[in-house]
Amino acid sequence: MAEPQRVPEAPESRDSVAGAHFLVIEARFYDAIGALLLEGATEALAQAQAQWTLARAPGALEIPAAAAILLDAAESAGEPYAGVVALGCVIRGETWHFEIVAGESARALMDLAVARRLPLGNGILTVENERQAMARADRSQLDKGGDAARAALAMFRMKRQAGRI
Repeated sequence: MAEPQRVPEAPESRDSVAGAHFLVIEARFYDAIGALLLEGATEALAQAQAQWTLARAPGALEIPAAAAILLDAAESAGEPYAGVVALGCVIRGETWHFEIVAGESARALMDLAVARRLPLGNGILTVENERQAMARADRSQLDKGGDAARAALAMFRMKRQAGRI
């Protein structure tokens, strides 16, 4: 089975986001995979001239709570984030833990994004094995870290265009 093709960016993806400040939360449970995801995400944010703050969570399941805590702190400080990029990896094992972590982290991120009207890029990989994870994380292959950042950027642009920023 062939890997999916990358989708070209929409023309509005060239609209400037200079000065927009994003929160990147990374679960560095798998170091090499996390490093690749982070490289792709930060490269995409840099290309868009966005700023970012990096935070680390213990695992993918903790990313939504970390995002909520850090979003609240930034708002209280009068410096809200423009959006969130979530990065991590869940590799299927022999137990139901995979389904719990994959499903609950995605659900909680979506709940957070909808409740707060938050531009979000979900770059938490859910894969069968490390080979799949590496292919998805590697910038020269599927660049899912970069895709997550570009999704957050696209949602930020949509929110700005809708007059909500």
